[in-house]
Amino acid sequence: MPKTTVLGSAPRKGGDSRRHVAVIGSGSAAFAAAIRAAERGARVTMIEAGTLGGTCVNVGCVPSKILLRAAHAAHIQHRHPFEGLSKVRPTIDRAAMVAQQQSRVEELRQAKYASILTNNPNIELIRGFASFLDPNRLRIEPSDSPKQTLTADRFLITTGASAWVPPISGLADTPFWTSTKALIAEQIPRHLLVLGGSLVAVELAQAFLRLGAKVTLIARSTLLSKEDPALGQGLKEALEGEGMRVLLHSVPSEVLHDEAGFHVETEHGALAGDRLLVATGRRPNTERLGLDQAGVAVDERGAVIVDARMRTSAPHIFAAGDCTSQPQFVYVAAAAGTRAAINMTGGEASLDLTAMPAVVFTDPQVAWVGLSETQARERGLATESRTLSLDNVPRALASFDTRGFIKLVAERSSGRLLGAQVLCAEAGEVIQSATLALRARMTIDDLADQLFPYLTMVEGLKLAAQTFTKDVAQLSCCAG
Repeated sequence: MPKTTVLGSAPRKGGDSRRHVAVIGSGSAAFAAAIRAAERGARVTMIEAGTLGGTCVNVGCVPSKILLRAAHAAHIQHRHPFEGLSKVRPTIDRAAMVAQQQSRVEELRQAKYASILTNNPNIELIRGFASFLDPNRLRIEPSDSPKQTLTADRFLITTGASAWVPPISGLADTPFWTSTKALIAEQIPRHLLVLGGSLVAVELAQAFLRLGAKVTLIARSTLLSKEDPALGQGLKEALEGEGMRVLLHSVPSEVLHDEAGFHVETEHGALAGDRLLVATGRRPNTERLGLDQAGVAVDERGAVIVDARMRTSAPHIFAAGDCTSQPQFVYVAAAAGTRAAINMTGGEASLDLTAMPAVVFTDPQVAWVGLSETQARERGLATESRTLSLDNVPRALASFDTRGFIKLVAERSSGRLLGAQVLCAEAGEVIQSATLALRARMTIDDLADQLFPYLTMVEGLKLAAQTFTKDVAQLSCCAG
């Protein structure tokens, strides 16, 4: 019978009686929580079975945005809109790109994660897989040492999520890519087939298209189907304008693989490609945690159900990040982790997601905050909206890129801003101003009266607000 070591069942040497917080996972939510809990006087034990740092730095935000930026640079060289400048199709050394990308990933993992553990004596890392024995104890199974049992005063679950593979006949038996594999692939496919219509699917599909692959994207519904339909439709037109084939409302019935590559059967006929990327969503990593032993409830997807204070159905157990029922964005995870730490150490903090911005890093970018018209109506709100095409935005005209729009949704009776949906080259920068306006409960008139710097994309927010009362086509530049 394997030896079991008991950890945390008594104060540390020297009589340390501080509140003990156990954090399962080591991603953005985990570190945000560990740092804040330590600042508030707790001693923290972090348990990690895999790579330190979680999804964002290792296989998510950081490597994907490096890839997207590099693909954008390649695209601009031979598809820019300016006359008098030569257009050159660049030579792509994908292996060199991956090497630079992973070097930056390792650099950030060391600087933003590993070094924090080194420099903070109140945070201890244990390597191993943790699962609940009961509401107050964890079993930790290291790969190269005896099992351990850990007790703590408070627990935080931050185990993230992993790529979900749909139950399509034959798919599981093929060497398909997940986003993790695609990000470190050292060859550009001749023809990349992409399953999915959400942000990961469209971002990576466009990146490989711009690096020279032929790309066919197959979406079960529409692109970005949970958001305002105009965003998905506008993005589809932009992607098709670059040469991508986009098939909507299509669910493959079978996937096969042989020496010639992948063969996907769809309503549109058989599709063939040398690589297949499956980007159909992510599911929480909660199956092996023994949550039933701890009295922690999950939803039908396996996501830990939390309230606004990140508390689970077990009062002393909290959860944050992609393993929960909250939106799967790294900044939400970090904010949730910080608030969970406050609540685990005697404070009171909640997470308000009513003004949560979201960005898809395609080109043009897609961003939104607050309510769409449909969401507002579902809440019983009477709305008024305006959509400003980008040929009315001086920055877009000067950039010779008028793809997209800026849409504002307001409450009809008060004029209060309820939401914004943006499709433009710098939507990720524009949306934060809309977020602050929403948070401040500004009206459309308030927004229209603000000073915005000329020849910026964010000036489009002011112009969009002005369209509620004016024909902006009749205004001069910089019109107040």
